[in-house]
Amino acid sequence: MDRGIATPHRWRQPLLTVIAITFGLAIAWVDSRPGWDDTGITAVSLVTAGAITSALSGHRPLLWAVLVGVWTPLLEIPASGEAASVIALGFALAGSLLGFGLARLMSRSGAQPPAAPR
Repeated sequence: MDRGIATPHRWRQPLLTVIAITFGLAIAWVDSRPGWDDTGITAVSLVTAGAITSALSGHRPLLWAVLVGVWTPLLEIPASGEAASVIALGFALAGSLLGFGLARLMSRSGAQPPAAPR
């Protein structure tokens, strides 16, 4: 067995971790801008990012929720002194659970994602 070739399972977790953190940081950065005042878009973005990362992973929805959602309160609480942004974790968790559920549903139904062209 050749151990020099990376299998999809070896790089999938680290890649999804980077993607989740990038999503979360981007959402938190936009949300922390002085002129930004659209909580709905932030919430939908957190749900979507959590769902995407959790669905692609197929497991550990809590991990993806934290990796996506923790950045908003980490940036907002020191700036505003208010803890209301902790709700971002709830939106990220809702999305992650949705993505996890969809991944489980697809795996049980035998549905396969489309194969990449060669």
